Amino acid sequence: MAGTSISPSSTKILNTAVVVAALGYFVDIYDLILFSIVRISSLKDLGITNPTALLKDGVHLINMQMLGMLLGGIFWGVLGDKRGRISVLFGSIFLYSVANVANGFVTTLDAYSWLRFIAGVGLAGELGAGITLVTEVLPKEKRGYGTTIVASVGISGAIVAGVVGEYFHWRTAYFVGGGLGLLLLLLRIGVYESGLFARTRQEKVSRGNFLSLFTSAPRFFKYLKCILVGVPIWFVVGVLITFSPEFGQALGVQVPVSAAKAISFCYLGLSLGDVASGVLSQKLKSRKRAVLLSLFLLAVVVALYLFARGAGEAYFYGLCLALGFASGYWAMFVTIAAEQFGTNIRATVTTTVPNFVRGAVIPLTLTFSAYKEAWGLLFTAGALGTVALAVALVAISTLPESYGKDLDYLE
Repeated sequence: MAGTSISPSSTKILNTAVVVAALGYFVDIYDLILFSIVRISSLKDLGITNPTALLKDGVHLINMQMLGMLLGGIFWGVLGDKRGRISVLFGSIFLYSVANVANGFVTTLDAYSWLRFIAGVGLAGELGAGITLVTEVLPKEKRGYGTTIVASVGISGAIVAGVVGEYFHWRTAYFVGGGLGLLLLLLRIGVYESGLFARTRQEKVSRGNFLSLFTSAPRFFKYLKCILVGVPIWFVVGVLITFSPEFGQALGVQVPVSAAKAISFCYLGLSLGDVASGVLSQKLKSRKRAVLLSLFLLAVVVALYLFARGAGEAYFYGLCLALGFASGYWAMFVTIAAEQFGTNIRATVTTTVPNFVRGAVIPLTLTFSAYKEAWGLLFTAGALGTVALAVALVAISTLPESYGKDLDYLE
């Protein structure tokens, strides 16, 4: 099985690689989002009830998970270019699934913290390996559809996490995520390696050299731009939606805001937005124009959210849905990263880029926490959002167009 591979010319859009990558991302997102949903209930169950401590310890646990994802992104990315996309795809699923099951048994904050770190390391590998594999096995004219399927199916995992987190005990919710991931390992036997990667094994060329991204100025700035394009997505998810109960209170929303509902509506929007932006990029034959349209729409919706004083329940959750839809260029952003670099470093880039974007939650939440008292919750969020959107617009405007690009080349 290890010696078997598939090439783009012989592949339909809905093949085993696309299905496994999509289902793996479903469980990945379920786990990634679940903590935001059960943050308050799980910490209270561990004896932390003070509102200030709930926010402080919640931010700490999010940051531990994101630190794991930053380090895991480098580890899995390099491994994906050295050992193959399949080993990373299933290795990462195994690690975060086991961590999820263990998370259901925690009794102390320290154990919770370290398991979030380990889960973060595991979560870091699946999307990058999956998108890399899908872009390499599908024909260049159709790969946008394949990555759209992966992201839209995967992001629906957040909706399931919202339902499970709302109606089941938080420990049960972690067990469900871990169990789903372990079941996915049964599909390993039917997935083949990318033909493009298989050919690089015959070449005497450096593979998975993370430091090579920093030894060439043009390559480094292209890599940095790929990261900056995605930062607004995690500003929305990591700040506006995760802390939606606090924003609801500051805005005087007519009913208490449920984080689980806000996340579910946001991710429903993300799933729809991923399909819309993916199809739009195929119709326009341009990744850049599809992302630019998403960013302009997102700027409008963020402004509406931060000025929604006295909003009713339906309007506020409608804004959460709209925030998700406008942010729904995640698949496009990761696909752009995969299409910008050669086969010998593609997995490294495609795995590290989304995790560095997710890791941007650390400075975003730390800045948010540091200035929200002095500047106010709404002004601080507005300032952060303005910076995130501005740098993303500059980054996507100056990246080369990658639609239809032949990926059979080396750096």
